[in-house]
Amino acid sequence: MAFKGLDSFSHQQKDKVGVVITNLGTPDAPTTPALRTYLKQFLSDPRVVEIPRLVWLMILHGIILRVRPKKSAHAYKSVWTERGSPLLWHTQDQTTALRDRLQKSWGEEVIVEYAMRYGNPSIDSVVDSMLEAGARKLVVLPLYPQYSGSTTGSTFDALALNLKSRRWIPELRFVSSYHDHPLYIKAMADKIKAYWQEHGKAEMLMLSFHGVPKRYLEMGDPYYCHCHVTARLLTEALELDQSKVITSFQSRFGKAEWLQPYTDQTLKSLPAKGVKSIQVFCPGFAADCLETLEEIAIENRDYFIEAGGSEYNYIPALNSDEAHIDLLQAIAESNLQDWKHPTPDYQAREQRYKRSPLAPKS
Repeated sequence: MAFKGLDSFSHQQKDKVGVVITNLGTPDAPTTPALRTYLKQFLSDPRVVEIPRLVWLMILHGIILRVRPKKSAHAYKSVWTERGSPLLWHTQDQTTALRDRLQKSWGEEVIVEYAMRYGNPSIDSVVDSMLEAGARKLVVLPLYPQYSGSTTGSTFDALALNLKSRRWIPELRFVSSYHDHPLYIKAMADKIKAYWQEHGKAEMLMLSFHGVPKRYLEMGDPYYCHCHVTARLLTEALELDQSKVITSFQSRFGKAEWLQPYTDQTLKSLPAKGVKSIQVFCPGFAADCLETLEEIAIENRDYFIEAGGSEYNYIPALNSDEAHIDLLQAIAESNLQDWKHPTPDYQAREQRYKRSPLAPKS
């Protein structure tokens, strides 16, 4: 195996620190061919679909990739904007804001970029470019507050695959979750309170998280527990009675049992129980995307209204709100602290290295 080197390396080059925020990804365009490419990469990930590979690949290539891309392209067209995919440009805005904050505090030695697990820019290409730019230490922050093997774990797989091919491995810090971070809870609570101040409260607040197969929970994935911790802390921060909050799971796929209660089925059942108004917030989504703007704000609204509900509103994700950037900055800086402010012991070791006869001559 040939290992990757660093084309631009120089001993005189000043080391930098890289901060990479990652998200799930998005197709390059709301078209059938673009969706086929995106879904092929996404649904081929063994972390996403954990069934025997041969069986699944026959289903994926024989059925799903022949049918689903056209349907998904239609859904993406309904949320596509002049700037492109909402997930992409929200992530770009988050990156710009975080970069401005960190470089103001830490200087231009900190490189801040974003990468997508599926689609572009890929984790592989971004890590390559950051290391070539001089990053010798990396903080990787997946924008999944609640850990799941199918999201955060898959992101680590992609990162590890890149580093596995390298001769020189950078020092690495990987943020696996922030589901109970005080600034995360506060940012969401403040967002919802601001919405209430402008629009008033509904009878119920639904906290809808992305679903995963129930089997993942049974095999030890902490995602379900993380979601409920987030929901409990947010309910407390909002000073709501538990009876006024529903925690549910959306976006299930296939015939297997997924985490329950299901968002769509719950919304269909509520009007018959006397609930006529509801507001929905999605704590697990760091940026608005197809699953929030089309599935929750449009499709599930129709379910609720058709079932007899009278008022349904979606509360937007944190996106690039200042409070959200405060959170991302706090997480990044907690990992940067000792890297940018070396301890006396580290400084002493650096000085001993510089005096060593093996140290490169400047």
